[in-house]
Amino acid sequence: MQQFPDLGVDVPELTAAEFKRWLDDGESFTLLDTRRPADFEAWHISHPNLTSVNVPFTAFLGARGNPAESVPEGVPDEPLVTCCAKGISSRYVAEFLAREGWDVMGLEDGMEGWASLLEALPVTAGVADDAEIVQFHRPSSGCLSYLLVAGGDAAVVDPLDAFAGEYVAATDEWGATLRYAVDTHVHADHVSGVRAVAGASDATAVMPEGATDRGLAFDAELVEADEALPLGEQSIEAVGLPGHTTEMLGYRFSGALVSGDTIFLDGVARPDLEDAAAAREAARTLWETLQALASEPADLVVAPGHVGPTTVPGEDGSFTARLGELRERLRAFEEDREAFVERLLDDLPPRPANFERIIAINLGQESASATEAFELELGPNNCAVSE
Repeated sequence: MQQFPDLGVDVPELTAAEFKRWLDDGESFTLLDTRRPADFEAWHISHPNLTSVNVPFTAFLGARGNPAESVPEGVPDEPLVTCCAKGISSRYVAEFLAREGWDVMGLEDGMEGWASLLEALPVTAGVADDAEIVQFHRPSSGCLSYLLVAGGDAAVVDPLDAFAGEYVAATDEWGATLRYAVDTHVHADHVSGVRAVAGASDATAVMPEGATDRGLAFDAELVEADEALPLGEQSIEAVGLPGHTTEMLGYRFSGALVSGDTIFLDGVARPDLEDAAAAREAARTLWETLQALASEPADLVVAPGHVGPTTVPGEDGSFTARLGELRERLRAFEEDREAFVERLLDDLPPRPANFERIIAINLGQESASATEAFELELGPNNCAVSE
């Protein structure tokens, strides 16, 4: 670990969970991010109650690694929380600023600590009384995954590899048996936890049938559109939702549709991560999928696979919405096909970091250690096109 001058100052630190809870409770903060400007621009913490400022760590050092003689330009003269990649250099910055009279705290473990945070949010609006849906939210990337529970059985949908143990523990807390670990599609923005969850429990790994055409290289139960997985006295019904990928499935359960990367609360999926050369045709397919989805009942609860940093939660505090609300909110439901396609292709965000390697890992064609997998997926998911 790199050593910095001892400034003789103790600075309190916040865990990522504490920081997020305070932000959600309405507390406003200014975050001083001390990473390199390029790293800050690529990915930083966003929240409606947070102002983020970037002043690189090197600005706080003088000659030969000694402390700077004065506070660098750009540091706000107000209470601050400092952050860096791992919470080490930013802790030194916090101590430096505290010595200079600032009211300052540090974010424990920095961006890595933020990326290690997973929140559990119960979905209650529109869900039948004889079932439970728990939404898991990773604030650092906006990834959403789900635990579906009925009659003592459970399934986890779109689990993240980094949190495999947490899904198994949550199932135990519900007093249920984990039957399935399910992916809606071959993910490009995070390492799938399907195999890790199955390996840590008695769950069966489940993948869309179409993943075989993309080179699926591990054993899994394969599901096609209109097939169902029994769960207690209910079932999880597969719904074909191609567009983001050719094999994309949603899962209908107890009044909700876990929609994967098809439709979000403030946007729709991008069509170019499976095959950039076929993005135009994929966008046309996505438009057709959305038109078919529009005919579903207005009170259907849509539970998406991602959420943006400024997305407003739904009526029960989870990141879900009724389909009728989304039909009114998203212009994708009103555009003609070619206008929709042109807008999508003209507004594509940068691709997720390491997406080709992540896809290969999620197909079972390559492997990665837990540490490498965690580092590969750091950053924004970028799987959506905003409205």
